[in-house]
Amino acid sequence: MRPSRWPGILSGVVKKRRVRPLFLALAGGLMLVALSGCQGVVFYRQAIAGQYEILAHQTSVPRLIADPATPPALKAKLGQILKIRDFAASQLKLPADGNYLRYADLHRPYVVWTVNIAPPLSLEAKTWWFPVAGAASYRGYFSQDAARRYAARWEKRGWDVYIGGVEAYSTLGWFHDPLLNTFIFSSEADLTDLICHELAHQRLFVAGDTDFNEAFAMTVAAEGVRRWFEASHNTGEYLAYRRDAGRERDFVDLVMAARRQLQTNYADPRAPDAAKLQRKAEIVRDLRDNYANLKTRWGVSQSGYDAWFADPINNAKLNTVSAYYDLAPAFEALLRARGGDMEKFYSAVEALSKMPLPRRHEALRAYLKTH
Repeated sequence: MRPSRWPGILSGVVKKRRVRPLFLALAGGLMLVALSGCQGVVFYRQAIAGQYEILAHQTSVPRLIADPATPPALKAKLGQILKIRDFAASQLKLPADGNYLRYADLHRPYVVWTVNIAPPLSLEAKTWWFPVAGAASYRGYFSQDAARRYAARWEKRGWDVYIGGVEAYSTLGWFHDPLLNTFIFSSEADLTDLICHELAHQRLFVAGDTDFNEAFAMTVAAEGVRRWFEASHNTGEYLAYRRDAGRERDFVDLVMAARRQLQTNYADPRAPDAAKLQRKAEIVRDLRDNYANLKTRWGVSQSGYDAWFADPINNAKLNTVSAYYDLAPAFEALLRARGGDMEKFYSAVEALSKMPLPRRHEALRAYLKTH
């Protein structure tokens, strides 16, 4: 996501960077189709068809690089990614294996569209259960129209709905993840971040804990980008990456502050629903005003976040931010305490992953307070 570097927020904003909704257990879905209701059959059928489309259109990266007919710009990106992939395996101890050795052009801007849903007076996201992946706070569709049809059913019930386009995802090892046209021409920093993030999901994934998985992968990706540019001595692009990361943090802080206000509003036992809805609208309006002030502080008239603020803002949309950032500082502190040793860091995270979910999050927050 450039200049914004992150996933769930953008459906129309410039580019996406941390695009990481995971693909939800196609293999498990195959086994459950016969046991599911009609809606389950439809959902898994489109998921299976979408994954098959990607598999059917893949071409070997070495073959494309050797082919004189391959456009030079694509050939250059493929070669760059091979180097990033090897770097992630050697320096971050990530399971590159057969990942990112094949390329597919899907002839569309996103590989998947995710549907996020929340009640109008609650930030408690609706979740769905999927084989292997467990509970998740989104549903992924390989067709934008299918995502819109599903979202429309919830909008008719009065729920808050947000649809976001996704450029990449991880199959968690069920298949070797390919390179896609949806992200292949991203910047060097974006590609490094994306590859390290998705491979981190393959290194460690906890079923049913989106916040934990995404914060962990974000931490690994940020460390990967830092080491990549440190090794290449490309300080100019890394400084730009850090600038954008700082702006992203500012954006997230705005959203998280608004979420805290909304939580207080929704929890008020004395206020009627009509008053809560009015206060919700005021908080969203203040959020937009605060963003305008933030751009002034940045010294820019336009930003990659403009489109996000131009579209409706609701609970479902705000929830896509918190899932990626709530626990990230604790993971960063954990990595620092291990002196940047990735294997020691992974061991510590694996130990946390074996705890029950509430205790796992409590342990991370407690660790941050003491470090």
